[in-house]
Amino acid sequence: MNAEEIHPWAHRLGVFDLETTGIDVRTSRIVSAHVGLIDADGEVVRRTDWLADPGIEIPAQASAVHGISTERARAEGRDAAVVVAEILAELKALIAAGIPIVIYNAPYDLSLLHHEAERYGLEPLHEPAPVIDPLVIDKAVDRYRKGKRTLEAAAAHYGVELTDAHDAGADAIAAGRVAQALARAHGEKLLFEAIELHKLQVGWCEDQAASFQDYMRRTRDPDFTTSGAWPIR
Repeated sequence: MNAEEIHPWAHRLGVFDLETTGIDVRTSRIVSAHVGLIDADGEVVRRTDWLADPGIEIPAQASAVHGISTERARAEGRDAAVVVAEILAELKALIAAGIPIVIYNAPYDLSLLHHEAERYGLEPLHEPAPVIDPLVIDKAVDRYRKGKRTLEAAAAHYGVELTDAHDAGADAIAAGRVAQALARAHGEKLLFEAIELHKLQVGWCEDQAASFQDYMRRTRDPDFTTSGAWPIR
């Protein structure tokens, strides 16, 4: 794995992940977060990690996933508004530098962050770009592969080590390395400038959502709807 084997957009990547109190992006709160930078070999160049006190109880189901209890968050976590402001500042700095940001299932993390910013009266990210979402890209370039498309499954498929799933840092870094593995594995399918790849993902995600909605309506619920908006819903 060396720099010559991957496209220029993958030579230097920001990585971002959140662990939270739930799955509803409008009401859930940030518990932990990671923003980092990896080089062309997937090595960590810079990283910042946060533990926040979300100001609400962390449901047992969420704690079971990421291992952070309400008691620990209250004892060790920093003020949520300060944490959200610092996350936004780190992401805005990457965007200003023109560095692509890898976010696995970007609409979840970015939409939740948007609502957190509004909750604390902070300026949210407006149309962040370029974003690289390995989930959307993997579905586009290897559409008919069977099996799950979770980060853990993608990491296993592309030979990326993920030893501490649902830790924000481990997940963010693994997602960045999966993005680089996609760039190596799928060659000319991804030979674009980062901003062009960003634009392509908008259409790919819309198509994927429409296909999933059609499947669900035919097989389970005729009234099922889902959004294909990307990278923020």
